[in-house]
Amino acid sequence: MIKSGFRLGIYVFKDAEIVDYAAPYGVFSVARRLDPELEAFLVADALRPVQTQAGLTVMPNYSFQDEPHMDAFLIPGGFGTRQEMHNARLHRFIDSLPEACLLTSVCTGSWVYGKMRLLDGIAATNRKEPDRLEASQAGKVPIERLAEIAPACKISYARVVDSGRIITAGGISSGMELAFHLLRRAGYDETFIADTARVMEYHKAYELYRSDLERDVSNEIEQR
Repeated sequence: MIKSGFRLGIYVFKDAEIVDYAAPYGVFSVARRLDPELEAFLVADALRPVQTQAGLTVMPNYSFQDEPHMDAFLIPGGFGTRQEMHNARLHRFIDSLPEACLLTSVCTGSWVYGKMRLLDGIAATNRKEPDRLEASQAGKVPIERLAEIAPACKISYARVVDSGRIITAGGISSGMELAFHLLRRAGYDETFIADTARVMEYHKAYELYRSDLERDVSNEIEQR
């Protein structure tokens, strides 16, 4: 059953990775051509311009204080997640969201949920491919860093991991697959999702990645 008017709130913050937040937004933008009831929007700590990675500045639609209604909240990755892990205002905002709101992330965005201990006992993923610094002796691959931040988390190397309320995606471009899966969670069938991918001329990649999904069934059983 399709959840009419599914709304995706995407958090933007200083030095957020552009593709992490723009890719899922783009998927929803195209999907809206098929169902105008879908919506994606940007949420920030305050209602002022936010400078994300490489100097790209965006204007959020809502601030935390606005408390916008949403069916899913997404935290992108990027260098800025190192600060966001310790952002008490963000943590309070996440804690205030209703249980029905899905908590999702792309790439190192899952570090925030890990720091909040929301990943304890469930499966989650993160970026597996390091950049040059992360691959050096001075750095660490993000998914290995997640294992340190959330030692009770069941680390997965899948592209998208669905653990019930929390859905994580690993890799800078994995926001595409996360968004397609959110459409699935919203009740849209495979024909609708494949048609969205076709319009984007992403259908070959969608077919390649659609099975790279792990469902943490044990967590779903515990939730029941």
